[in-house]
Amino acid sequence: MAAIKHSKQRDAIKNFLISRKDHPTAEVVYAHVSREFPNISLGTVYRNLSFLVDLGQASKVPCSDGSVHFDGNVSPHYHFQCRECNAIIDLDFDVKKTEKDFISAASENFDGVIDGNVSFFYGTCPECLKKLNLSKKQE
Repeated sequence: MAAIKHSKQRDAIKNFLISRKDHPTAEVVYAHVSREFPNISLGTVYRNLSFLVDLGQASKVPCSDGSVHFDGNVSPHYHFQCRECNAIIDLDFDVKKTEKDFISAASENFDGVIDGNVSFFYGTCPECLKKLNLSKKQE
């Protein structure tokens, strides 16, 4: 395999992803990184995000609204998407235990071999819940 050429732009994209917990879209990454690199194009951001995903240094988080968000946290974890504001939030619980239980349950009536899973949780985030409760109180 050929050596990977170092790129300051790619480093900036990766560092931005790692610094965020809100799973930005490519457009949000572009808006931030273009402040430091005014000549960067959205296409370059997309190519570098895809490259980071291919390298296992980022992951794609496809959402129910059709948008694709990116995550700099590549350790196993689950996501929650708010149906009100579409925010993507990391859920904090024992992933290894849960994954083992999911795989065990899924394998009961399946003759193949399952070695992983992806789950997405949906509902209302705490911020939207507060807003919804406030608006109900005001009615």
